[in-house]
Amino acid sequence: MGLFDKIKQAFGGAKPEETAAEEKYDKGLEKSRKTFGDRLNALFANFRTVDEDFFDDLEETLIGADVGYEMAVKISDELRDEVKLRNAKSQQEVAQTIVEKLVNIYEAEGVDEDNTINFATDGPTVILFVGVNGVGKTTTVGKLAHQYKEEGKKVVLAAADTFRAGAIEQLKVWGERADVPVVAGKAQSDPAAVVYDAVQKAKRDHDDVLLVDTAGRLQNKVNLMNELEKIKRVITREIPDAPQEVLLVLDSTTGQNALIQAKQFKETTDVTGIVLTKLDGTAKGGIVLAIRSELDVPVKLVGLGEQIDDLQPFDANAFVYGLFKDLIQPEDTAEKTD
Repeated sequence: MGLFDKIKQAFGGAKPEETAAEEKYDKGLEKSRKTFGDRLNALFANFRTVDEDFFDDLEETLIGADVGYEMAVKISDELRDEVKLRNAKSQQEVAQTIVEKLVNIYEAEGVDEDNTINFATDGPTVILFVGVNGVGKTTTVGKLAHQYKEEGKKVVLAAADTFRAGAIEQLKVWGERADVPVVAGKAQSDPAAVVYDAVQKAKRDHDDVLLVDTAGRLQNKVNLMNELEKIKRVITREIPDAPQEVLLVLDSTTGQNALIQAKQFKETTDVTGIVLTKLDGTAKGGIVLAIRSELDVPVKLVGLGEQIDDLQPFDANAFVYGLFKDLIQPEDTAEKTD
């Protein structure tokens, strides 16, 4: 069964069998799905003819879902052609055409996209986490440490956010929860020195994974980026192929601000992937499409809840399914309300 057919089956009130990933995304994207669905259904309820006013309203609806202005215009233009091509007139026909097109666009944006975490073929894998304060970097590091430990990997954490009050202690708490060691220095100490010590420990003890938590703010953006580059130089000097990943952590509840942050970090740091936190707490699930289309950087991990196992690998199909299933009324209900 194709992805849209599965979603369409859900529209019809049937209960298609969900994979474990789809169940996670179904629950985690409930808020985005409901808000986006309410907006679409309000749009469909008010339209009489599929005219320019309808597509202008659709564009505003998409922008409100944080898919980004450029992508909203692109989607709206493509939908104009698709609706005309299918000669869709009824509310249900237009709704289904729009959702099918959105599903196809989401899928197309992810073609040939590598969402997996890269691991070293030999020696420790080093994953560097970057992003502004408050986006959930430390929590992401802790949850990922727990998951890797559960998989049987030897994990070590580096508390390289030495500037934020409480950051070192917060990571140590996560280390205790995940039962993994944390390499740390004193507050305000040199982050690169902490990372050096962590790299040496990982090499000496044959650890599988080193997760590095970094600062999100120094005196200004230049200082922050210089500090990150210094940390990367230390890592690469000691392990030439590392870091295997530089993951930018973004708070999805901030919508377009997250996109702005991503653009700024990408300009100055070699970001290899995105971690989107707090997707369960936002109605701005469309930000995934904006990031993928405007940055050409894959989303690799998503936060779908507060539990320790709610940090999930990004699954494009499960994401689309979770975002769009149940958005449209079943056909028999739509016919009664027309």
